[in-house]
Amino acid sequence: MKFTILRFDSIGSTNTEALNQAKLGAGEGLCIVARQQTAGRGRHGRVWISERDAGLYLSLVLRPKIENRFLPLITLTAAIAVCDTLAELYGLKPDIKWANDIHVNDKKIGGILAEMTETNLGLAVALGIGINLKSSNFPPELAEIATSVEAETKRILDTDELLQTSTRQFAEYYFVLNAENGAEKIRREWARRSSYFAGKSVKAKLENETIRGTTRGLEENGALRVETESGEIKIIQAGDVEMLRKV
Repeated sequence: MKFTILRFDSIGSTNTEALNQAKLGAGEGLCIVARQQTAGRGRHGRVWISERDAGLYLSLVLRPKIENRFLPLITLTAAIAVCDTLAELYGLKPDIKWANDIHVNDKKIGGILAEMTETNLGLAVALGIGINLKSSNFPPELAEIATSVEAETKRILDTDELLQTSTRQFAEYYFVLNAENGAEKIRREWARRSSYFAGKSVKAKLENETIRGTTRGLEENGALRVETESGEIKIIQAGDVEMLRKV
């Protein structure tokens, strides 16, 4: 994949800009990068804290050729790429919390947001990736549950190196996803990097119910399988999944 970088000093949301560019005909590989987001967002419309130079804020325009049922795997593909980037550059040992959060030492260090839109050129996906570089901007309520590259490594950061490595890693795994048996390979790679794949005691908050149980792998589209205490397998397509801590 060839990347074209479009940089902003400050922007509302890189994902919103990527969606707009896709509607205007932008090709696959356009990468929106900002030093600051004033309206950054995560899943379910949550605010993503995006202070100036405190994180890597980027969004890619994708025009996937995979079957629609496999589109959720794009999020998993990006999570793999972020994990490998943090390991390669900083020696960290990230964990993927299903489906889109990257954790280090049980604290969130990054997240992914994939949004779709119809365009004159067909379906497009805006893939947003956020990685916390500094913790100094965290409000008190986030300090206990989030972390940053600086907090974990005590290293001076090179944002451009992080951008180049993360996009390269994503391109490699996106190629795998689009190749023969790509969905199966991505699920396997994701499972290797996530403690949530199987045997994790979790609570899943869905729109109309809360499910407690143990994770039992992924469906072919990346949905999470959870076995309840009664032995029933529940399929989690969307929702907030949290680890249940032992008392």
